[in-house]
Amino acid sequence: MVVRRKFGDIEVELNNLDKVLYPATGTTKGELIAYYTAIAPAMLPHIADRPVTRKRWPNGVDESSFFEKNLSDHAPSWIPRRAVEHSRGKQVVYPLIDSVAGLAWIGQQAALEVHVPQWRFDGLEPGPATRLVFDLDPGPGTGLAECAAVALAVRDMVEDIGLHAFPVTSGSKGIHIYVPLDRVLSPGGASTVAKQVATNLEKLRPDLVTATMAKSARGGKVFLDWSQNNPSKTTIAPYSMRGRMHPNVAAPRAWAEIEDRKRLRHLAFDEVLARFRDDGDLLAELDTAPRPDALAKYRSMRDPARTPEPVPAAAPSAGPGNRYVVQEHHARRLHWDVRLERDGVLVSWAVPKGPPTSSDQNRLAVHTEDHPLEYLEFHGAIPKGQYGAGEMMIWDAGTYETEKWRDDEVIVEFHGQRLNGRYAFIQTNGNQWLMHLMREQVRPEPEDNGAQKVSRGSAPFPRGLEPMLATQGEVAELDDRDWCFETKWDGFRLIAEIQSGTLTLRSRRGNVVTDRYPGIGALARELAGHDVVLDGEAVVFDDHDVSMLGLLQADAARAVFVAFDVLYLDGTSLVRKRYSDRRRVLEALAANAPSMRVPPRLDGPGEQALRYSQEHGLEGVVAKRKDSVYLPGKRGHSWVKQRNWRTQRVVVGGWRRSDAREFKSLLIGIPHEGRLYYVGRVGTGFDDSDMRDLAKQLRRLERKTSPFDNDLTKEEREAAVWVSPKIVGTVRFMNWTEAGRLWHPAWLGTVE
Repeated sequence: MVVRRKFGDIEVELNNLDKVLYPATGTTKGELIAYYTAIAPAMLPHIADRPVTRKRWPNGVDESSFFEKNLSDHAPSWIPRRAVEHSRGKQVVYPLIDSVAGLAWIGQQAALEVHVPQWRFDGLEPGPATRLVFDLDPGPGTGLAECAAVALAVRDMVEDIGLHAFPVTSGSKGIHIYVPLDRVLSPGGASTVAKQVATNLEKLRPDLVTATMAKSARGGKVFLDWSQNNPSKTTIAPYSMRGRMHPNVAAPRAWAEIEDRKRLRHLAFDEVLARFRDDGDLLAELDTAPRPDALAKYRSMRDPARTPEPVPAAAPSAGPGNRYVVQEHHARRLHWDVRLERDGVLVSWAVPKGPPTSSDQNRLAVHTEDHPLEYLEFHGAIPKGQYGAGEMMIWDAGTYETEKWRDDEVIVEFHGQRLNGRYAFIQTNGNQWLMHLMREQVRPEPEDNGAQKVSRGSAPFPRGLEPMLATQGEVAELDDRDWCFETKWDGFRLIAEIQSGTLTLRSRRGNVVTDRYPGIGALARELAGHDVVLDGEAVVFDDHDVSMLGLLQADAARAVFVAFDVLYLDGTSLVRKRYSDRRRVLEALAANAPSMRVPPRLDGPGEQALRYSQEHGLEGVVAKRKDSVYLPGKRGHSWVKQRNWRTQRVVVGGWRRSDAREFKSLLIGIPHEGRLYYVGRVGTGFDDSDMRDLAKQLRRLERKTSPFDNDLTKEEREAAVWVSPKIVGTVRFMNWTEAGRLWHPAWLGTVE
């Protein structure tokens, strides 16, 4: 029986859902598909943009299986694909699985196992490795417990070189250890690093570890296989099912589970799914989420064998452009299709009455699926029975300029044969929009800053990138051969997107906050000749040129933008480029942007940079490896931060109630000339013993009135219990706010 199920915008044809693929447990193809579609949010980031090799068991795990690399001719057209040159010039076309529908198709093929390499495609070509993998395979006389012991040793060794490791029980015999790379390695470099770790561990633990390929050397030992980092090899993907007697999964684990070696076991698919629902993806920091294929819906609605329309197999990767086309479409109902080039696709509206010819007209425009760029030149007859059947001809074509592009409003100026002028597309409800010809008015032109026009690359403009985060550590221990040093700023993190002369500022959480910082708006004019994404911070400086968060909180309009990284420039993604190269690009941009500051480099080594920051009252130091790549939304060990904490002796004048512990926070002040002035509250830094001892003292000192001589706000007084000012302690803090409060205080202890 054939059924059709929709996953997002894509319909997938499924059959034989009751077929048993695991006889020992009675697990069916339907359950396999249900698992893969449910685990998709966790699994997709770890296989997206990687060529997928499938291992299929059409008749179940008791029968024979086979590997499949090439994507067959009858595979659905909506599946993205890429070609890879193998040895002797042989070209293999692999599927890319980047959607829930793609994983449903994997299940329909009875492809129990999904295998991928450790590199991702960069456009149409294989890119560098983004992660390392170690395959711990137990030899005769050893098992999962011994693999766990080796896994812990691998973890400790890679942490010594500044990397972070993630364990996965393979679902078969051993354990896989994944290590995300925060720097670009030369071709073959991933294998070299992995082999070095493996051979070093073999020397340290010759009784337990072998890195030798010969099977005769594996008796009583764990084989630490580093070779799967070769670009031509693949590894079972995290969350993939296994083609074994039982439906086990390559399951991400917590290190605490690996440390409990005696109770460690492999997990079945239902256990893994339950863990994901409770705990999320334990590998969330390993890989970034895939960029959705903007043409998936378009492909799902067309059969390339039956329509002359272009149906590209690959996901779009072309860069920003400004072409447009309007097609007169004699379908079941005559309409005009208006298509604007944007992020590698044609954003499309169907306008039943055609583009308006007067500013008094508002024409209905129905937002439709994105179309491929090849549609810019398409004309012809779409056969009867196919989606959009009818004659289509090009009515107008040309270029356009973007004035505004938001989710619910688009304003452009067309330069074509028939369309000339400013048009607005305004969303009214769902896919219902209005197309409006705007009245002529003087339009502000971007300032000519003398910047030379640059050639455009092919990477689409990345909206909504999340900032990379630094790891707390000891900067003083780092040398200046491999590391750069700069000031840590006391402000609010921002991602600045400048496209077609329009500036969008996003907070660390992705919220648009452009209006909050009007003083940064000059960037749009200064960098109007570029499409660029910058990482930086909104900062307000005091009279001594020191960043002060209190000043920023009091008057965000005074903020300037301090840019410390560039992530995208004119069609080229820079996130996988070395930091030292990104820094040079950033400094070149800053030459034409006087309103933007780039933090000066501090002289190294780390100890000297830290001492300088302390002597000049700066917040701290950030160290960055010169060869590090940018990891959007992740905390990388190739960026290390160290704060310069201040200390202050304080007197406790009250406490706030809590239902969960002894108290929520202490209300603290500083004595001056016989008066006690409130400076804030501290709720961190206490251990259980501290809280119990302080709670006993506080209860004995309770009083009805506030001991503070300055005014507290209503919120500061809320749930307060006042005490006589007898308890003296020390806090550490980052800075003072404009209101005279401690910023981020933490309790260090009482003073006798």
